[in-house]
Amino acid sequence: MRGKFYLFLIFLGILIFFVGLWFYQKNNYSIESLKLEILGPDKVEVGEEVQYIIKYKNNGNVRLENPKLFFQYPKYTIVEKENSSEEIFSQGTIKEINLKDIYPGQERSFIFKMRFFGKKGDLRTLRAWLTYQPKNLKARYESKTSFVVQIASCPLNFEFDFPSKVESGREIDVVVNYFSNIEYPLSNLGVKVEYPTGFEYQSSNPSSLDGKEWEIKGVVNKAEGGRIVIKGVVKGEVGEEKVFKAKLGWWYKDEFLVLKEIEKTIKIVAPSLYISQKINGTPQYIPSPGDLLHYEISFRNIGHSPLSNLFLIVKLEGNGFDFTTLKAPLGEFEVGDNSILFDGKKVPSLQFLDVGEEGKVEFWIKLKKEWKRKEGEEGEVLRTKVYLSQAQKEFITKVKTLLKLTQEGYYFDQIFGNSGPLPPEVGKETTYTIIWRLKNYYNEVKNIKVKGKLDKNVRLSGKILPEDSHLTFDSLSHEILWKIEKMEPGEGVEKEGPEVAFQIIFTPSNDQRGKTVKLIKDVSIEAEDEFTQTLISQKENIQIDTSLPHDQKVTNEMGKVK
Repeated sequence: MRGKFYLFLIFLGILIFFVGLWFYQKNNYSIESLKLEILGPDKVEVGEEVQYIIKYKNNGNVRLENPKLFFQYPKYTIVEKENSSEEIFSQGTIKEINLKDIYPGQERSFIFKMRFFGKKGDLRTLRAWLTYQPKNLKARYESKTSFVVQIASCPLNFEFDFPSKVESGREIDVVVNYFSNIEYPLSNLGVKVEYPTGFEYQSSNPSSLDGKEWEIKGVVNKAEGGRIVIKGVVKGEVGEEKVFKAKLGWWYKDEFLVLKEIEKTIKIVAPSLYISQKINGTPQYIPSPGDLLHYEISFRNIGHSPLSNLFLIVKLEGNGFDFTTLKAPLGEFEVGDNSILFDGKKVPSLQFLDVGEEGKVEFWIKLKKEWKRKEGEEGEVLRTKVYLSQAQKEFITKVKTLLKLTQEGYYFDQIFGNSGPLPPEVGKETTYTIIWRLKNYYNEVKNIKVKGKLDKNVRLSGKILPEDSHLTFDSLSHEILWKIEKMEPGEGVEKEGPEVAFQIIFTPSNDQRGKTVKLIKDVSIEAEDEFTQTLISQKENIQIDTSLPHDQKVTNEMGKVK
């Protein structure tokens, strides 16, 4: 009897074990059974619309009840407002979606669109989570995932424009240029500038309350931009370097989201003065190719006794001299050795020069516009070797480089593909392609700026090649600016040089009907010549009108507005 009782207890224990195991397996659930993921690009461009897919799938064998999907937009994104076409600036907005029960094997996805903002290299994190209740269980579970996105590019040109060297105490213009090529209209933009010690702010255009922050009013659309001009005085010790910094950003309430950061250095230098030789009335004259030069060679008796029967020889050396233009009324020019002889017959001070007295000879010569550059030369120079009795002196005059711009305009091109009526019609848009090419002949130059003014009815389309060209446009003044950081001697002449192609849009007005309209005018070039340490500023006698002389398929009649 006792044996049967023990046998019953063993059987009952086994039965309880298997029933408990059945209930455990039936009610046990793993969150890994629900797969939740975010799909989309991990690198984006500022302002472009990007979409991300939130996808989930029930890989388990249990129905998931009362599910809810949550998606958190990253900070500093533009998203569509709930149940509206209006867009809002997200600071971590969470969107909640009530779902239907998710059956075993069922999968579904949702699309979320947004635009990212920030500076290049910034990281943004997308987050999603899904809560649910497995069938026959009271507990709620949560599956979550995240996705990191990097801002790979920001198509905003934001640059300083001021000389790299300045004398202490000199007033300068610190220009801040901005230009947007972002597909999204930008508003609530602002600029912050940080000055170095020794800079005294005076004024700015547009004005600023504190001289450090500016609000960019209105909307900056694609292919639009502007500038801030800050006037001030820089003071410091010779050799000291001053660093200017600036930020371009987006104001959201009291927060400033930085989109671009820049900095540029200016060096304090001492002026140089040399007065033994004057060219065009100054001892510091730096000529340009094509200049007419008036030389004055002065000589003074610093000895203790008078001098008599002197002769003076000036020998000129330099590829830039045009010796056919030399004029020396009181001297004799020796052909072949390129020297000028002065003596006491025509110059009385050479016949007799008393103690402390000064004499002077002069001549005129023109520089060629172009000449062949010597290989290995640091830059172009003119040498004046003066021989006076037993004394001799050599003067070296540096010559500015020659910059040349060619400008071409096309309707029929293989770059962008233009559209619109030809001839252009009043009130209708016609696009053209403009190509700028720059040549640098002699010296290294930097901070090159090519400027041109577009017609009142012309604007940029935003198509630019190369895309990383530093091309900006001031929408108010209609001035277009192309900046090149640096050019070596011979670029564009002996080897390939910089060029930029950009598309413009022309919408004629009534007063232009029947006319050939200048699309671009007042073209000029500015640059810093590294060899002469001077600023080159020249106007280019070129223009482009609707007759497009470089486009062989366009006739003069096709250039007249209808």
